Amino acid sequence: MQWHGHTFPAVDTHADSLGAVLAGERSLAAVDVPPRGQADIPRLQAVGVTLQFFSCWVESRYKPEQALPRLLQYIDAFYSAVAADTRVVPVTGEESLARVESSEDPRVGAALSVEGAEALGAEPAILRVLWRLGVRLLSLTWNQRNALADGAGEDPGGGGLSRAGRAMVQEMNRLHMVVDVSHLAAQGFWDVMDVSAAAPIASHSNCRALAAHPRNLSDAQIRALAGRGGVQGITFVPSFLGGRKDRERVADHVLHHLAVVGDDRHLGIGSDFDGVPEPVAGLEDVAQWPSLLDALSHRGLSDETILRIAGGNFLALFREQWAGAPGG
Repeated sequence: MQWHGHTFPAVDTHADSLGAVLAGERSLAAVDVPPRGQADIPRLQAVGVTLQFFSCWVESRYKPEQALPRLLQYIDAFYSAVAADTRVVPVTGEESLARVESSEDPRVGAALSVEGAEALGAEPAILRVLWRLGVRLLSLTWNQRNALADGAGEDPGGGGLSRAGRAMVQEMNRLHMVVDVSHLAAQGFWDVMDVSAAAPIASHSNCRALAAHPRNLSDAQIRALAGRGGVQGITFVPSFLGGRKDRERVADHVLHHLAVVGDDRHLGIGSDFDGVPEPVAGLEDVAQWPSLLDALSHRGLSDETILRIAGGNFLALFREQWAGAPGG
């Protein structure tokens, strides 16, 4: 991404665009006229996004019995959209990540994540198959309880990781799959902090001090995640912002994280584009990425800090965790 005369990395750890693709409502390959949705390959490439994670979220009506077949349909939709597209590099490890980081390669990196592990049941073998299919980031729950843990929708009073959930985190560590704490109940978050040998991330969660939503992180959680070397992805979900539902309120969450943590190495962006019906004012689609960087600059952040938030922090974590992993 070109901004302030620099080439900046831009990483977004959460978009729900595959749902509309799988439903036959739109394509990732072209911008509809009039434009529909918030993220697609042409707009991602035009703005210079380095790496976009596309989430596979199995709708509640498929859970639990049809969760795995539905998840495989999502994965098929991803590869159908990107495999033959010369503008895209499917990112599955350190080699493909290095290609999209290169300033000489204008292609967009596209990676697979799974939002909620209902399709796995309590079976690590399914996790290993998902790794072979290219999934590199997984959140253990969506908002409800499953075999691994309780989701944020069970709070207050939600439980932590089950024995199977602890084993699944350990297997994710062995595979080099990134653990995502977004959507976990609070006790599950703390259990991941105890169990995971690798730094977790929060792919799309805001700051609870600014918006008292169970999907947001408390200051104690933000400090703990940073203390483990993890990264919090600030998201554009209006109900997670509190107060104004605009770009400046997103900047408020960025500044709050920086004040709580005390440095700029543990913050990134997880937009949740295509995941909510109404966009945040000023961040209507991926084309508005540079305007967010402008807003952060106007709030006094240095170009170096903005570079890390825009993508540098997430790229550093992925490089470290995927180093030496099979299937790069």
